[in-house]
Amino acid sequence: MIWQFVINGLITGILYSLLAIGFALVYNTTRIFHIAAAGLYVFAAYVLWWTHLQLNTPLLYGAIISIVATIILSCFIEWSVYRPLKKRGASLNLMMIASIGVMTILVNAIALAFGHEAKFVNTVMQQTYELGTIIITTPQLFQIFVGAPILAISVLLLKYTSYGRRLRAISEDETLYSTLGYNVKWTRYFVFAVSGCFIAIASCLSAYDVGIGPDVGMNFLINAMVAMMIGGMGRIAPCIAGGLLLGVLQSWAVS
Repeated sequence: MIWQFVINGLITGILYSLLAIGFALVYNTTRIFHIAAAGLYVFAAYVLWWTHLQLNTPLLYGAIISIVATIILSCFIEWSVYRPLKKRGASLNLMMIASIGVMTILVNAIALAFGHEAKFVNTVMQQTYELGTIIITTPQLFQIFVGAPILAISVLLLKYTSYGRRLRAISEDETLYSTLGYNVKWTRYFVFAVSGCFIAIASCLSAYDVGIGPDVGMNFLINAMVAMMIGGMGRIAPCIAGGLLLGVLQSWAVS
């Protein structure tokens, strides 16, 4: 029985880790406490639900549409909210308040459009798989075989590619980064695009498993932020360890 709780916790931890990386990318690079990520999380889930069930789009296509739409919205938030505030010399506290405002607007707009009741992307009984005493559902398999490789690839890309080195450089000294000839504006857009991608993937995987509601984003983001803090502020790879550990601890706590 204990291994069932461990596996469930690790799978939940994968989702926490994906969202934690999406949040940490923005925080580490810009120092903005990106609370709007909770709104993006809810937005991605509802785009998946709407495209898959209301437009009868195949699940994979619905997920792709959701990811692309979330990336666009994430970059739009940078363009319309954070960047103008940065140009005016706004403090990070003011940007955090603006981010909370964006999250509030997104969540309430979605609730107004679709209602507060829970909705489910997965409307059929899913097959389960038994490995000894461990039972794994189909949505959990998706989370393992989609989420885990993405986490592994992200660590390698952020650590060993030129873009990964650029993100570390801009987080250390944005002025020096610009002096060396790099475009700060487009690097920030890249950060928000990648962040939106991670947020959307976590949202789609979770929505397919447990359903969606307008209020799920903030609860999930809090867990992701805790995972980031466990791993260490300012670091990406330890977010994964923090997310997995938090998932296992929560699974044991409710056992």
